[in-house]
Amino acid sequence: MSIIDPTPTDLAPPVLDLAGSALFLDLDGTLAPIVARPQDVGPEPRRTAILEELVRRMEGRVAILSGRTLAEIDHILDGAVRPAAAVHGLDRRAPDGRNHPPEPHPALSDATAAFQQLAAEAPGLLVETKGLSVALHYRQAPDQATVVQALARDWAVRTGLTLQPGHMVVELRTPGPDKGDSLADFMAMPPFEGMRPVFVGDDLTDEPAFAAARRLGGSGVLVGPARNSAATHRLEDVNAVLDWLEAAL
Repeated sequence: MSIIDPTPTDLAPPVLDLAGSALFLDLDGTLAPIVARPQDVGPEPRRTAILEELVRRMEGRVAILSGRTLAEIDHILDGAVRPAAAVHGLDRRAPDGRNHPPEPHPALSDATAAFQQLAAEAPGLLVETKGLSVALHYRQAPDQATVVQALARDWAVRTGLTLQPGHMVVELRTPGPDKGDSLADFMAMPPFEGMRPVFVGDDLTDEPAFAAARRLGGSGVLVGPARNSAATHRLEDVNAVLDWLEAAL
């Protein structure tokens, strides 16, 4: 993970410049609250209306960079945003709808079985399969953190799967591009090219995108408590993000 000039972020972002910016948004913890079971997150009318208007006013320069699958992104956001990088950047859909996901890593099915076995032995653990990755959530079983993290590290070392740690979750994914790579690639495409990238996210998985936005002359907005981050600004929570986006319209 590449982080440039980390800073303790606690500066509110300026009003979003709709005319000169390209907007990149994480989903969970940024546009939608984090809940115990990921499948419980669904569409929300206010969020959908804000995104649809942003896409219209910014002439399509809005993209989602999420750990979710493309199908989940479309469901939760009511299909409001077409460009998306799902599974932390592995599965990208271009602005024109083109989508060519990679093949899953051959060890992914065995890693999934190992996660499922541990979850069967420890109540509260939740396995989430995403086709190109598998996640093990321990939000409801925090006492299992050490065991969960050790299991994920072991599988990553033995198989070459990419270990993707997050907040109360570990994920093993097919090696490939991350959110930072995806942001940079989108910025080389119409309608994003030539604009100033702004990325909004909350988790450690978002740090590559914060760094990429800064390298390309833009900025990052961290959502949640202040911490050492490559982001340049901060908002308190999901409601603050929606308020900030709405204020630009």
